[in-house]
Amino acid sequence: MAVRDVLTIGDPRLRQVSAAVERFDDPALPELLQDLRDTMAACAGAGLAAPQIGVPLRVVIFGITRNPRYPEAPSIPETVLINPVLTPLGKEIDDSAWEGCLSVPLWRARVPRWRRLHYRALDPQGQPFEREVEGFHARVVQHECDHLDGVLFPDRVPEGLPHG
Repeated sequence: MAVRDVLTIGDPRLRQVSAAVERFDDPALPELLQDLRDTMAACAGAGLAAPQIGVPLRVVIFGITRNPRYPEAPSIPETVLINPVLTPLGKEIDDSAWEGCLSVPLWRARVPRWRRLHYRALDPQGQPFEREVEGFHARVVQHECDHLDGVLFPDRVPEGLPHG
């Protein structure tokens, strides 16, 4: 399909709350998913949310094998989440890991995230599934799903936490 432009901080569309996907028979959905894949690959991203390419729908894609932006990261299988719901597992927060974002270029920060997470979502065919994840996988899911609610990672950086 196409590599799309990634919206960057300051674009008001990044601050909108996205709408739920209601029709899985819409031919625009597979096109959107392919555009997300193509754009994520072209930008060496670990994940991408539909709002980042100007589509205000609750759709994210993520996955990583080798990534120059995250050389120490473990592999995560490519996953599409449609209308995801996240639930923290436990109270443990990891505030030691650095995050970056294609929509916030040239800036990285340590972002507190839940260490363990349960998520449930629909797949591209509208079938429900769920997983329990931890570590980098949980971080990526939280980061991408934040985009669905108009939240960018700098919003999550506590005052005084080192960033660069």
